[in-house]
Amino acid sequence: MAIYTEEEARKIMEKALSFSTADACVINLQGSESGNIRYARNSVSTSGHRSNQTLVVQSNFGKKSGTATIDEFDDASLQRVVARAEELAKLSPENSEFMEPLGPQVYDKAINYVEATANITPEYRANVANSSIEPAVASDVTAAGFLDDSAGFEAILNSKGLFAYNKATNLEFTVTMRTNDGTGSGWVTRDFNDVTKFDAAEASKVAISKSVMSREAKAIEPGKYTVILEPSAGLGLLSGLGRAIDARQADEGRSFMSKEGSTKMGDKIVDERVNLWSDPLNTEVPVATWNGEGQPLKKTEWIKNGVVKNLAYTRFWAEKKGVEPVPYPSNLIMGGGDASLEDLIKSTKKGILVTRLWYIRSVDPQTLLYTGLTRDGTFYIENGAIKYPVKNFRFNESPIIMLNNLETLGKQVRVEGNLIPYMKIRDFTFTSLSDAV
Repeated sequence: MAIYTEEEARKIMEKALSFSTADACVINLQGSESGNIRYARNSVSTSGHRSNQTLVVQSNFGKKSGTATIDEFDDASLQRVVARAEELAKLSPENSEFMEPLGPQVYDKAINYVEATANITPEYRANVANSSIEPAVASDVTAAGFLDDSAGFEAILNSKGLFAYNKATNLEFTVTMRTNDGTGSGWVTRDFNDVTKFDAAEASKVAISKSVMSREAKAIEPGKYTVILEPSAGLGLLSGLGRAIDARQADEGRSFMSKEGSTKMGDKIVDERVNLWSDPLNTEVPVATWNGEGQPLKKTEWIKNGVVKNLAYTRFWAEKKGVEPVPYPSNLIMGGGDASLEDLIKSTKKGILVTRLWYIRSVDPQTLLYTGLTRDGTFYIENGAIKYPVKNFRFNESPIIMLNNLETLGKQVRVEGNLIPYMKIRDFTFTSLSDAV
């Protein structure tokens, strides 16, 4: 097994550290056990199990650092990897932004490990695939999906006395359903720390329904439309906003958060109903309570009532600016409302329902303008009901403009480790049509 207890991990790392002669040394140890199953054309194509363990040593002499990696943990191997890291450090140029390792820290107890997920079996994975394939065949639809589950740990120990340990589990599932006449496509994604929250049949049913509904899509004129963005689609643009909270880029005038001589800290930039934060102890999207440097992670507000409350400061940039470091978010949580998808559709006189955005690319970092395409289920809404499927669009849109054109916030849904609500947005810009299904 590649998953070590806290005591076992610490023992290995302390042994490695005992061989260090550097000014400072940081040891990272991680391991995981994971399994997967993949299916396509309504048939399982691959399945497997992975077991992996890695120890990374970073040694420094002054501001010169070297790193070496190994996956064998006997004494001789540990001694060799430490010696190699030190050898490389002595050959390296100085890093002007090098920061000494942190000393001991205090961490909250993480809640991102669930034993049931760690105990997923090959039989369970086969049943998940079957829960997609059987109803797909019955609906004249072809399924292609992937399930990946994992349990693992990570630990850090350094010569300044810092030690941290975390165990985590995760499950990720995606499936695309294509109608056998080639004109319709539906897609869904699910991810959880806790496998008991996952319903493969429900997820597959959603994808099948969208694929059947999206047959023979009609072309409508591009332009500005009221849209309902499902959480996966919303995250595609919100991720860009999450990356823009970097303080250094803002200070250096390289991002949307820059303004002449300052940053947008304290400025209202979006609708006052928008609240964006991160929280490693959120029960729906829990993560480790420390990051790769061993910094404690706490609940952090990034945007509150539309106002920028924090920017992320690395330890180096915080020291340069004379402020406290603010670690980058390990998850994104956006406040939502009570409206269901059905409620949002019923309240829409004319609009477009978007399942997913993909192939998203930056157009202008200063305005956070992005372009990309809709995919796997795009539908025209009229008088509170879905009327017919429409051909996919290319869009040009900014999450800032989007969140200033907010009409309604719906219920939150977990997507890729984040918690994102359904959103109803006015004047979303579609620039052209795409013939892709």
